[in-house]
Amino acid sequence: MAAAAGAGASTASIHQDQSTDRKCTLRTRNEFLGSPRTFFLGGTKCPTSLCSWLFGNSSPRRQLSIQAVASEPKPKTTDGNGYLQRSNLSNDAESIAKNIIHHAEYSPFFSPLQFELQAAYIATAQSVRDTLIRNWNETYRLFQDKNPKQAYYLSMEFLQGRALLNAVGNLELKDAYAEALNNLGYTLETVIEKEPDAALGNGGLGRLASCFLDSLATLNLPAWGYGLRYRYGLFHQKITKEGQEEVAESWLESGNPWEIPRLDISYPIKFFGEVVEGSDGRKQWVNGENIRAIAYDLPIPGYKTKNTINLRLWSTSVPAESFNLSAFNAGHHDEANQAHANAAKICNVLYPGDDSKEGKILRLKQQYTLCSASLQDIIFHFKERSKNKVNWSEFPNKVAIQMNDTHPTLSVPELMRILVDLEGLSWEEAWNITQKTVAYTNHTVLPEALERWPLEIMKKLLPRHVEIIEKIDEQFLLSIVELHKPTGFTNFEDTLKKMRILENVELPPWVTSLLVSSSESEEVSSSEQEIDEDATSIDDSPKVTAKVTKKPVSTAPGMVRMANLCVIAGHTVNGVAAIHSEIVKNEVFNDFYKIWPNKFQNKTNGVTPRRWLYFCNPELSKVITKWLGSEDWVLRTDDLTKLRQFAENDELQKEWREAKRIRKLKLAAYIKEKTGYTINPDALFDIQVKRIHEYKRQFLNILGIVYRYKKMKEMTPEERRAKYTPRVCIFGGKAFATYVQAKRIVRLITDVGAVINNDPEIGDLLKVIFVPDYNVSVAEILIPASELSEHISTAGMEASGTSNMKFAMNGCVLIGTLDGANVEIRECVGEENFFLFGAYAHEIAGLRQERREGKFKPDPRFEEAKAFIRSGAFGKYDYTELLGSLEGNEGFGRGDYFLVGKDFPAYIECQDLVDKAYKDVKAWTKMSILNTAGSGMFSSDRTILQYANEIWSISPLPVP
Repeated sequence: MAAAAGAGASTASIHQDQSTDRKCTLRTRNEFLGSPRTFFLGGTKCPTSLCSWLFGNSSPRRQLSIQAVASEPKPKTTDGNGYLQRSNLSNDAESIAKNIIHHAEYSPFFSPLQFELQAAYIATAQSVRDTLIRNWNETYRLFQDKNPKQAYYLSMEFLQGRALLNAVGNLELKDAYAEALNNLGYTLETVIEKEPDAALGNGGLGRLASCFLDSLATLNLPAWGYGLRYRYGLFHQKITKEGQEEVAESWLESGNPWEIPRLDISYPIKFFGEVVEGSDGRKQWVNGENIRAIAYDLPIPGYKTKNTINLRLWSTSVPAESFNLSAFNAGHHDEANQAHANAAKICNVLYPGDDSKEGKILRLKQQYTLCSASLQDIIFHFKERSKNKVNWSEFPNKVAIQMNDTHPTLSVPELMRILVDLEGLSWEEAWNITQKTVAYTNHTVLPEALERWPLEIMKKLLPRHVEIIEKIDEQFLLSIVELHKPTGFTNFEDTLKKMRILENVELPPWVTSLLVSSSESEEVSSSEQEIDEDATSIDDSPKVTAKVTKKPVSTAPGMVRMANLCVIAGHTVNGVAAIHSEIVKNEVFNDFYKIWPNKFQNKTNGVTPRRWLYFCNPELSKVITKWLGSEDWVLRTDDLTKLRQFAENDELQKEWREAKRIRKLKLAAYIKEKTGYTINPDALFDIQVKRIHEYKRQFLNILGIVYRYKKMKEMTPEERRAKYTPRVCIFGGKAFATYVQAKRIVRLITDVGAVINNDPEIGDLLKVIFVPDYNVSVAEILIPASELSEHISTAGMEASGTSNMKFAMNGCVLIGTLDGANVEIRECVGEENFFLFGAYAHEIAGLRQERREGKFKPDPRFEEAKAFIRSGAFGKYDYTELLGSLEGNEGFGRGDYFLVGKDFPAYIECQDLVDKAYKDVKAWTKMSILNTAGSGMFSSDRTILQYANEIWSISPLPVP
């Protein structure tokens, strides 16, 4: 329930001050005997419209009695089940304004003397939160009473974005809040701008998780999300002359009005220590470092439904007694605070650098904290809903745990530890429950992204979990041996080593002896025979023996392969796009797929159409609603296909272009504010925004721009205008702080932009913009204004992508390779409405082999672009290491692993086709409309329904 604020159920009186500043003064009943507080509305002056609205047109001293609102103390009446009865909240503009004023007075984050814009945002958020909490309580109560099977989504990232617009939109209160704020002297848009993005994620993984939560709530499905409450996020990106600079995020410095601290909900988390056996024979994990995980809740509202689910975030701390007061008083201040500092740093930063041993330990601490706290909480709810009649065999029928990538893998040994060590179940019972409960989503085919942790570090940090993992590993080896007994074990050792959880660890003796025995019993081929000159047989002839070659013992450190543990433990493994799921089955986990084909599924990603079209692009949404006849498409995105019949209609095309231009003007103003560059809104807006990585090939994009610029400089003005379409090339995205090559790409983009944007000969014909600190709110400005979007990763390396879906949904035409969800998008929007280039996924291995053999011959245009950079045309920075990655045939940082050179000719030729197509306004507008019309499949509602029906087995449970 919403926390009561203020003392007593007092009413407030508001009157208009007669002073020149027209201050509005709020008085509570308790203040009448003292001096009234002055309360500035809308800056330093109260707007006339506000005063007349609040006090009427009669006496300027007229008093308005504010009735009790949701956050004021209420009588704690309960229903027959012991629940607090529902409070009433009015949703008209007048009541909302009163509630906002109430929060500004009684729930202040700031001094109550002034109602500045930041205070207006906080008070508005708290007012919206009242409704969210009411709906959250009703949803929670329903889940408690009905006890359905519930899904729990564990993710290291939730890239939420701003909450205010999404909340009032989903609650259908946008107009009411806009009117209320207008009467208080502000606009909803300016208030929304004061909200910082929650720094709880970085890229597509976190944004997907947030889209899923929106769909889960909208579809009335029983589910919760679990994550960590990062204080400083990944980092705030600044773009300077030197490229990218990282500073800590400050999103929590002014507080977070959306979160609900649950200080009564915390769980113990242990690190290090040792494992002992108790008198009852159970293993006990004792001693070590102990902290607490404390819950912070974020309500997640569904669209046009009361259902409001929960994102529970964990923060870490230790009790006050852990502060060493004696050491502090002795002057050892750092030592005194060591326990608090060690606990706090776990949730300081998302993805801390892990090149050092300390960094690896911190990463593992983060992952274990997420898993342990969440599992303890899930089990608490299971027990609570069981009403003291716990039947552990029912656990998989009530709980579904989804591991979003490998970060939550420790959920597997943690669930086993709790069931076996704490709840007293047998190993077999616990393993059966675990396998029926957990499922795994794979998000990458990159070997370096399939997490592997040093066994030595994990043994030290989580000794009991390593024991459990070792037993799971040995149990898996036994099952594979049993499976292969009928067919024998020829060349079986390599397969075992590749599939097991533990890497660079000797096989158990019983496995080794089995393999040796099998080898000795096989027929000895002539090629494997050797003559033992010192041994003779009965007939004095040389003895023929079988040659058993013993492989050298690996000296590499032992590792724990998290993805293999996920596949072995999970009942389902899914990829996130059709082509990705095929690669998962046929390449990444092929050995597992051969023995468990039914375990593998595809669940093509999706994005919420509420945030990514309806709310962020209101102009285009109104056009869509007009031509479809209703707003039903917001929930049933398949209805968007009906736009196809109007794609060539002149009236629709005119309205479509007008809506797009409004968004382009908004983006142009934003770019001017953030970068100082002025761009032409009539130019083609060409956008590539995503995490900076070599496989995503921002490098290919900027090389293409360099080549275009060089060719322009060689032409006369007339030739330039004839050949090229005016274009604004926009980049955005963060390079990880320790990813040097990615940061060099950022530097190159900004250096190229600095030259081109200030070249008077080129003018508006070409601009290059790097938008700093790309996040959800920036995406909500960029994507609606986009006309061409680049999804140009090396084929077979992008699992899915979700920004491609957002761009298509907003009528943007895509240029890209057949990679990730591009394949399905192209099928849905029509091949003629997608600019395709580049090598296919099945060709990549062969092309890399050709490169290693020295058979690749670079295109002269590719060499020309590289030489232009080396010439110093874009500054004095030495790009030798960056350009060197495109050269040579093999070796670390060499050999053009991502095939930029191979695809470069096809890429620039495809861009020539874009130039020509954009000049045909009617044809381009048709392409734009057909992209939106074909994007309905890529709603996260569709994805979540598939998860619910085919993996989790959960059903809708709407709040009445």
